[in-house]
Amino acid sequence: MQTAPMSPGSSDVYAPDAERAARVKQFKGQFDQAIVNASKVIKGKDEIIKKVLLAMTAKGHVLLKDVPGTGKTMLARSLAASIACDFKRIQFTPDLLPMDITGTNVFNLRSKSFEFQAGPVFTNLLLADELNRATPKTQSALLEVMAEGTVTVEGTTHKMQPPFLVIATMNPLDHDGTYALPAAQMDRFTMQLSMGFPPPEAEVEMLDVHLAEKPPVEHLQSVVTRDDFVGWQSLVPRIYIGEQGKRYLVTLANAIRSDARALAPPSPRSILMLARTAQAHAMSEGRDYVTPQDVQAVALDVLAHRLVVSGSDVAHGFLTEVISKVPVP
Repeated sequence: MQTAPMSPGSSDVYAPDAERAARVKQFKGQFDQAIVNASKVIKGKDEIIKKVLLAMTAKGHVLLKDVPGTGKTMLARSLAASIACDFKRIQFTPDLLPMDITGTNVFNLRSKSFEFQAGPVFTNLLLADELNRATPKTQSALLEVMAEGTVTVEGTTHKMQPPFLVIATMNPLDHDGTYALPAAQMDRFTMQLSMGFPPPEAEVEMLDVHLAEKPPVEHLQSVVTRDDFVGWQSLVPRIYIGEQGKRYLVTLANAIRSDARALAPPSPRSILMLARTAQAHAMSEGRDYVTPQDVQAVALDVLAHRLVVSGSDVAHGFLTEVISKVPVP
């Protein structure tokens, strides 16, 4: 994989760009600052915070799957507080209806006409809390907006204002009152991550923070503006991936698809998400070009939740094995 930048619209040739390099440097400073800010609340989980921000930078959505009480919702709230943009939360329950998410047309007695009343999905950062507690019909209300950035209600399509991102939390499927997410819904998420339990020292520090008189997340100040964040996202397509790099991504995808153990192989959309996330990862390392290490750093989190692997194999272990066998250019 090439190790040099490419300007938008240029041929597949390394072309140094001082303006882009300066923007990457600025991004890295803001990115690191956002991680530090969120870590004031979420202790011992800097790597998870970084991965969520990477997916968001790549215009992707994130699914946080873990047992209740591990800080999934608090992580989403901390990141929302760190970025100065509109934030809304939907608590998913079995009786939630699609119109409770998207909105509906309401009859106005004064004007004697129907007017669209927007639902909570019309925001910049949406926290879909306990997504799999809602029925499949309600879950499907997010399919269009997560893929296309639009909401269609009674034949009228409404476009979302950028950025639009979803951070969803999900309880394990063996818990009571949960519904499985269909493959189409899972494929909308750029990453699926697990919080896990914090290290002992971090958990002690977490107690110190959250037992204080004032809840820390309520007083967390934003460190990134909405325009800055949109600038992060607009910079991603300018990060260089050479011809060899693109072929490496496709070769990796075909290696997974050709393995008989992969009962549900990755889609072309998932490989596009992998490329975008690798670009965002390169930016977080202060580079404006992608290396194989950028792809490998995010491949498990981007691809594992989309795979169905036969037998006793686990998706992460299967992917690690396949990636190790694919030649690096």
